[in-house]
Amino acid sequence: MIGTGILKGMAVTLRNFAGSYFEKDRLITVQYPEERSPLPENYRNFPFLIFDGNDPNAGLRCVACQICEKECPPQCIYITKSKDKKPDYIGKPQFYPATFDIDISVCMSCQICVEVCPFEAIKMDKVYELSRRERFDALLMRKSDLAKSNDYYHRIHPREAAEVDATLAAAAAAKKKPATSAAAPAAPAAPVAPVPPATPQA
Repeated sequence: MIGTGILKGMAVTLRNFAGSYFEKDRLITVQYPEERSPLPENYRNFPFLIFDGNDPNAGLRCVACQICEKECPPQCIYITKSKDKKPDYIGKPQFYPATFDIDISVCMSCQICVEVCPFEAIKMDKVYELSRRERFDALLMRKSDLAKSNDYYHRIHPREAAEVDATLAAAAAAKKKPATSAAAPAAPAAPVAPVPPATPQA
């Protein structure tokens, strides 16, 4: 029937219009920016880098593998790999990003960088107030701006962060287990009783 789509659209509009007078959630006006509506846990807006411990330089999980830079559809991630290695938060020598920049004017919050990262080093933030007064260089988020602690990650994404920590702990335990078993001394072989010589038959 001609016009059915228009009637359905008007019904949706009428239902929302009427609901704005009776539904409790619609009766309250949030006085932004003094007040802010709580964001759902799965909300995502812009990537950030996770570091463990208290030092963002020593505890940064990123090892500058540059997978996120290669997979980024708008090519807004710029990484320079370090020439040397330095101990991470557990003391293991690792490469690190000498520079790690993301252009906020190009990033489209697709989360592909998060999905391809093998070290759980980059996640999506909930911060959405990213406007700047200046153009060009001010729109480039540096490593120091992107680095945030694992505690911060637990605050904004508690369930996801708990799952990530459990996965990393299991992977670390799996790596230690073969090393421990290889270092353990082999058990001495049980003594073998001597075999008496066969007696010749007549």
